[in-house]
Amino acid sequence: MALPDSVSTCLSPPVHYMICKLGFEKKDIYDINYIVSENGEVHWQAVTEHLHYLESDQSVDYVKSVQSLGPICESVNLHFKSLTKEQFVVQYAVWFRWTNYMELFLEVFDVLQYAQATQVALGLMKLTSCLERALGDVYLLIGKDCPFLLRDLLASEQLAVVFGQDVMDVLRVFIGSPYGLNLRNVLWHGFASPQEIPAKYCAMLLFLTAGLGQLLQTYLLKTKSILVHRPYVTFITLEELVAFPDLNHETLCVAEELVQVSNFVFKSMLPFWMAALTAFKQSRYADCVILLLPQLEVGLRLLFTTTNKCPNRLLTAEPSALYTTFDEMLKKHLDNEEINQLPSVLEEPAMEFLWDFLNHQEGPRIRDHLSHGEINLKTFPRELANQIVAFAITLLCRFSDEDTVAFKEHMIIKPLMNCASCYRSRFHPISRLKKQVLECVKSIHLWPELPTVPEEHVQAVKGLEGNTETSSLILKMAEILCQLQQYLPQDCCSPDDPINSVVTESIKFLSPVLRLILLLITLEVVNVHLICKKTPFDYQQYLKFLKSVLQYTENLVTYTSPEKNKWDETEELTNKALIKIREFSDRKLTLIQSAT
Repeated sequence: MALPDSVSTCLSPPVHYMICKLGFEKKDIYDINYIVSENGEVHWQAVTEHLHYLESDQSVDYVKSVQSLGPICESVNLHFKSLTKEQFVVQYAVWFRWTNYMELFLEVFDVLQYAQATQVALGLMKLTSCLERALGDVYLLIGKDCPFLLRDLLASEQLAVVFGQDVMDVLRVFIGSPYGLNLRNVLWHGFASPQEIPAKYCAMLLFLTAGLGQLLQTYLLKTKSILVHRPYVTFITLEELVAFPDLNHETLCVAEELVQVSNFVFKSMLPFWMAALTAFKQSRYADCVILLLPQLEVGLRLLFTTTNKCPNRLLTAEPSALYTTFDEMLKKHLDNEEINQLPSVLEEPAMEFLWDFLNHQEGPRIRDHLSHGEINLKTFPRELANQIVAFAITLLCRFSDEDTVAFKEHMIIKPLMNCASCYRSRFHPISRLKKQVLECVKSIHLWPELPTVPEEHVQAVKGLEGNTETSSLILKMAEILCQLQQYLPQDCCSPDDPINSVVTESIKFLSPVLRLILLLITLEVVNVHLICKKTPFDYQQYLKFLKSVLQYTENLVTYTSPEKNKWDETEELTNKALIKIREFSDRKLTLIQSAT
């Protein structure tokens, strides 16, 4: 994998022109008092009058608007640089409270004083994600089901009601529209290098956020509404995420050397990699991952475009086409229906890691949650950052020249490579099902240890032993078990197993029934890959069967709850479920039967 010599940027020429040059063409100078009052009140009309609209359909003319707003952004940037931190806090701090993360915006002000390119880009990424989350909270003052995509959120009628349509159009010039500067997306998807993001646009978004806070306060007072912030996403089972050993200072130092020589690193993006490793060393785990995820994306995009022979997809797409993002790169097929070659190059363990941490609904979906402002950055867990950094190090190592073989054999790097090569999915639906089955088996194994039946119920329980319905259930279970046992290891079901011993105890009949179902599901999971060989009709019949088993277990929960306590109905329900399972097995439609 090598980068073409002619490629020095991941921004296509029109996008590069839009972001890096268009807003600098007009040299107008505006007095800051024209834009903002002495006490920090934003003069919105002074901003919105620089919007331009197309005559054809009255939609925003993004080219003219960026060109016209450029000098306004410069004035705002110079204004912020002229303020001390104390002055900025007095004039603006209160207007950031609506975002639920005032400290972040004060932090961005500090960054602007030095205008270090990597930190400006990082500040802009954090600012836009936090702003998106806060705008979603405002949306929910009026609407339901907040849009997932920023562009849909900014185009919503609900936000136009609160802030005004022209104000929302200004925001769309900077973020959320592929026709505008689209700063959020070009950064979060790894297209922009640090030096390609003008600091004045970060300053302008900081300024606009304060202005939105002022407009929101007016709206809340007028409507007597209260802004409620949605809770952050939390990662509860961190132990499930741990695949790599803890990274120490020496490992990170080796990683810094590796970054300098790896073909996986786009050279103009090198500052992002170094800043990410530094952030990890400084225990700034959210900053580390925010910096690193776009770099994983651009590195994989380089690999994707090389292996699939589509170099044009390395650059940002035009508004009429899709960006090549993680979602595109992890798919089985390309948009022309050809097989995507990236999985075969990355190999299954790496693909499973990416799917686990980025895509699977049950997984951390770390990029989605971070980029949409759904995670508390102040409490981002080290364990999660450790996994992303360690995985990144293995990619740096794998896609390096042969003369870096020493890195691959390094006593510190080798354990990481070994962990990466044997990674297995934890959050694929099949993996989750396996885990749930094991948990159910453990739980049901404890049933024989349940407290004994109170004396007053003993006679009633004994009455079940001669019950013909119960006998019928036992017979059905025995028949199904007989069919399944030929697919099991010989020592899998011992004579003392509750499924077998139910003949002598008809009393706790639900335990063996549920164990039988778990046995069936386990055998099906083992052969789940055979599902693709079923005909469409058989596939639908199979799904219908599984849904009936699911329906039985859901009804079982309801019938046996303390509120319902319907045990006669439970027995009838169980009988019908066993009949369906036996009929399905008799017709040899299970996957385990297909396998043989």
